[in-house]
Amino acid sequence: MAFTLNDRTLNKVGVIGSGQIGPDIALFFTKVLAPHGVPVVVVDVSEEALAAGRKRTEKKINKGVESGAFRPEQARAMLDNLTFTADYAALKGADFVVEAATEDLSIKHKIFEQLERVSAPGAILASNSSHMEPEVIFERAADRRRCLVIHYFFPAERNIVVEVVPGAETDPEIGRWLLQFFEEVGKAPILVKSRYGYAIDPIFEGLFQAAALLVEDGYGTTRQVDAITQKALGMGIGPFTAMNLTGGNPLTKVGLDHYHEKIHGWFRAPKLLNDQLERGEAWDVVGRNEQADYDQEQYERVAARMTGAYFGLVTEILDSGISNVSDLEMAVETALVVRAPFSWMNRLGVGEALALVRAYAEEYPAFPIPKCLRRQAESGRPFPIPLVLREDRDGVAILKIRRPKVLNALNAEVFSQLAAHVTAIESDPDIAGTVITGFGKKAFVSGGDIGMLARLDSKAAGEAGSLESQAALNVIEDCGKPVVCAMNGLAFGGGNELAMACDARLAPKGLRVFVAQPEVNLGIIPGAGGTQRLPRWVGFEAAAGLMRTGRPISSGEAVAMGLIREEVEGDLIDAAVGLVREAAAGRVELPSIPAGPLQDVPDTLPGIDLGHLSRKIDELLCRAILEGARLPLREGLALEARLFGECCATEDMRRGMKNFFEHGPKAKAEFVNR
Repeated sequence: MAFTLNDRTLNKVGVIGSGQIGPDIALFFTKVLAPHGVPVVVVDVSEEALAAGRKRTEKKINKGVESGAFRPEQARAMLDNLTFTADYAALKGADFVVEAATEDLSIKHKIFEQLERVSAPGAILASNSSHMEPEVIFERAADRRRCLVIHYFFPAERNIVVEVVPGAETDPEIGRWLLQFFEEVGKAPILVKSRYGYAIDPIFEGLFQAAALLVEDGYGTTRQVDAITQKALGMGIGPFTAMNLTGGNPLTKVGLDHYHEKIHGWFRAPKLLNDQLERGEAWDVVGRNEQADYDQEQYERVAARMTGAYFGLVTEILDSGISNVSDLEMAVETALVVRAPFSWMNRLGVGEALALVRAYAEEYPAFPIPKCLRRQAESGRPFPIPLVLREDRDGVAILKIRRPKVLNALNAEVFSQLAAHVTAIESDPDIAGTVITGFGKKAFVSGGDIGMLARLDSKAAGEAGSLESQAALNVIEDCGKPVVCAMNGLAFGGGNELAMACDARLAPKGLRVFVAQPEVNLGIIPGAGGTQRLPRWVGFEAAAGLMRTGRPISSGEAVAMGLIREEVEGDLIDAAVGLVREAAAGRVELPSIPAGPLQDVPDTLPGIDLGHLSRKIDELLCRAILEGARLPLREGLALEARLFGECCATEDMRRGMKNFFEHGPKAKAEFVNR
């Protein structure tokens, strides 16, 4: 067995280093590659490190079994697929090796000299360095075309972000393949140009430095500044706590001192950090179930300075040209678990964000004010944040919705960007049609953004929100060029409504949980066209059954029902691109949705067991389905919007939303039928 993607096959994967992060990288590899029979080999010169790495990996896998993340047989396969050894010969024939040893250049040079002797010809050789430029790491490599940096984040087996950093001589095809590979196996990769520290660590370590400087300057203790920063920036943990958990003090000192020379003069290892390293102690931070003692004035002073530093650090990366707004917005929020920077600046006002950076730079004069932030503030407009990415392939535009943190959920901005892209594509003479897909493999679109839905707290707001989303989908439906939906994973709620606005739908073969209209569980009805398009595509009985119960169906059921055209065994995007080209050339006819009133509309829908679901919402849903079917499609959509607005005025919607936020999507709300 092997793992094949496009023209590259993996028969064996290696990891060098069984210390802090190597075993976690290996754990991720064995999780995704064991089902393909691709062995994962961990090599380290220290038998002690190998034993510790294997023990830690076994503990994590066993914990996964206890939590239900892994099935027992899956866990056994993952462990059996792993080898921990001191013998480099075990890597013979490896097609992909990631070095995760210590940040010592001479050691890295020796490792890659050995790897070039034992790995397969053309194998990808990568370093998980957190700072060093690939040109430096691979300066002695015989074939630098296959060498690059792949930077994982803590914890490597669970943190989905990876930075792919090619060197000046790296074959661009390898970088492109790795972006596809990591997306295929569940990561969220970003391509970063070569620079010391890459894109994310200067922000992470810069926030730590900013916090340390505030402690040095008397703004608070490490406990106070850590807790305030966590709250003010929406962080999962504070910067000092992060250093304790990752053991990052020594590496951060090296990184900050190098940033001073290679990025700008504000960066430097603070005296506070140097003293802490000499003492060899952990930072004093708030423990579990403890609270830091600070007043509102202290909070505001620290929060303003840390926010200014954060905005300046992020926009300096943008100034450098090594990354872009879309990648930084996604990766900083996800990898560092901190409030998404550009949307935050937009909500605050870019001018106000600039003022915070200027105030910080006045207090710390070596801190630069990034040019891109000044330009954006001068424009008076918010930062454009692409959530729908376009790639043109063989005369077909591929639109990919990328919001991995929320499984590509639709919000107002995604709807707007989809409509804008399709409008531009329709007028582009070089483009034959469009493929719409989602990022990753788990979800095409998980539904409407729950935060957006929760804000629709009145009849008027609900109707307006429904009409807004419908308008975007009408643009897709009305496009004069073929639009094919490549439903790369589950499509719930708005995801299926988006797909139904396309001319055809394709899905990977064998998805057990694929499509659902689960709105009734929230105390609402579909509001982006589902009550009108689903009956027109699959008939009353099937459509009503799905919408009234909220039950999911498999991809096989979706084919049998007529909802999707086919299940694809090979590359889904290639199949969708091919279908668009065939349709554009007139060799394949894609059916159009009936635009007029439907015939033989029943007077009522069959009775069903609603269980815990709201009778009030079911009544509105049945009205939308039956009354809408007797109208032309666009009038039916307007009716759906009005009835969706009525849902938003019910007590059951408030109960459904409250239940979701407090107990999650699997808990049943206690509806009162009003």
